[in-house]
Amino acid sequence: MLNKRKAVLQAGIIAPALFRVAMSPVAAQNRKEMTPELQKVREALDRYKDPIAAVHDGYFSTVGCVEYPKAGGHGQVPYPAGGMGVHFFNVGLIGKLDPLKPQVLVYQPVGNKLQLVAAEWFVPLSSEVKERPQLFGRSFDGPMAGHHPLMPHELKHYDLHVWLWKDNPAGLFAPTNPAVKCPASAYTFKETAPALVSHN
Repeated sequence: MLNKRKAVLQAGIIAPALFRVAMSPVAAQNRKEMTPELQKVREALDRYKDPIAAVHDGYFSTVGCVEYPKAGGHGQVPYPAGGMGVHFFNVGLIGKLDPLKPQVLVYQPVGNKLQLVAAEWFVPLSSEVKERPQLFGRSFDGPMAGHHPLMPHELKHYDLHVWLWKDNPAGLFAPTNPAVKCPASAYTFKETAPALVSHN
């Protein structure tokens, strides 16, 4: 009987503590950043929780799961250390900056499944791009070189990640997420942050 009382008492202490962790300033900040516009975008893209639906709509996997063990340094995009996951790229959407049509969908391997965690808007550098793109009131990261080895260095671009389906301790719009982990496999790539490039 004493053990039961002790267990109840411990549960009474632990549960509120867990609730406080769940309601931490980071989580609250992510919810605060999730505007009605972003909620609509997330709802519109929810169908891609099934990666096969994404493939049917022209999104194709780059195969590798990407992590950045170290934060970006001098001359690099200032990525926080963290993961990105597996990118599904739709080249047919390049050149269109539409909130409902991200060029990239990002998945995290969880067991034997792929879990949709983020969307990415991707704008290659070209003579038509006169200034840094913006979406959702945020400026894109970059301009940067391509993410080698899954992307040629020569594919210079701006991009904007939005973690619509997974909380990100680094922020809703951070390019990397410390809560994303890649499995130990030949298709996990531990990359360095891409180099910043000039936009003439």
